[in-house]
Amino acid sequence: MKTTILIPARYASSRYPGKPLVELKGSDGVSKTLIRRSWDTAQSVANVADVFVATDDERIRDHVLGFGGKVIMTSEACANGTERCADALQYLEVEPDLVVNLQGDAPLTPPWFVEALIEHMSTDPSAGMATPVLRCDEQTFENFKNDRAEGRVGGTTAVFSKTGKALYFSKEVIPFVPEGKAQTQVPVFHHVGVYAYRTNALKNYMKWGEGVLEANEGLEQLRFLENDADISCVEVDARGRVFWELNNPVDVARIESVL
Repeated sequence: MKTTILIPARYASSRYPGKPLVELKGSDGVSKTLIRRSWDTAQSVANVADVFVATDDERIRDHVLGFGGKVIMTSEACANGTERCADALQYLEVEPDLVVNLQGDAPLTPPWFVEALIEHMSTDPSAGMATPVLRCDEQTFENFKNDRAEGRVGGTTAVFSKTGKALYFSKEVIPFVPEGKAQTQVPVFHHVGVYAYRTNALKNYMKWGEGVLEANEGLEQLRFLENDADISCVEVDARGRVFWELNNPVDVARIESVL
């Protein structure tokens, strides 16, 4: 199964303009941009034929080419990362069996999250797309609640059926957890912003218009659910690592403390 990773990146983020070019310093004292760290993650994923950054911005293009990466220039009309991946398909010399959308704002995404998706898609030929979910630890759960209490739109949570089919994704913390209710595990799952699609699922996505849920939540994956297309949620294990995305400027310090 030929798999290509696409890293969609745009400069004009409404919440954090210029986010892909933000510098993040690691424990080794070396600073790398967000998009470079995402590229490095993609390069460490097993069983991948190729990796490209998909962007419409010349500043991002020049930066990626400068560190030896590969770029596909996509339309400025792309409304989200999934549309950008779909648009990039036409520029690939050979259409892959599977496209992985590794969004460029999650430098803490370990390669085994992506490998779990590829494995799921290879063993379940009926799956049109899949995405990882990670059970929240207590600190991540508190980060979610603090962001919402302070009016920040941060990470995304997911609820899914017993068979792993997505029921809903939200910027709110779902499901509701009553204060003080004893829990052996936090019953909230963090949605990791990575997607694996078969190419026909990507092409179908472009035929559907933006739905009400997608527009209100600002979550591209809801377009699939609104059009009765299943999303497989693949539970992943952080193996002791902290996971968080760079959604707002406040997240830089959180991520650097882990790097």
